[in-house]
Amino acid sequence: MQNKFSPLENSFTIGAFAQAAGVNVETIRFYQRKGLLPQPDRPLGSIRRYGDADVARVRFVKSAQQLGFSLDEVAELLQLHDGTQCSQARTLAKHKLIDVRRKLADLTRIEAALTALVAQCDASGGQVDCPLIAALHH
Repeated sequence: MQNKFSPLENSFTIGAFAQAAGVNVETIRFYQRKGLLPQPDRPLGSIRRYGDADVARVRFVKSAQQLGFSLDEVAELLQLHDGTQCSQARTLAKHKLIDVRRKLADLTRIEAALTALVAQCDASGGQVDCPLIAALHH
């Protein structure tokens, strides 16, 4: 993937780019290897430069990750970046929402089980057998 911006628009070195995007340099390189971020050309005898569009793209990736999208899902969203494929983006988001709700149900179940086990530990009053450890063995 090549960056489509002119050299004048690309004013950041990789370090400054990472700082502007709120990530570290290794994150930039990782996103490039994953195909989430284009790697600009290296002009003869010069260093690669990044622009505001690159910063916006990394922020997009980070925002999507914060919503629980995997990097593969983020790649799909990036392919829909022009905004004309809203139905496809909505479908991806619906699938993510179903997944989040499933995880919440699992976490609620785990919370209830742990709450009961902690209460049993509190009620055991110094017994030799710990109810939590005993429950985990069964």
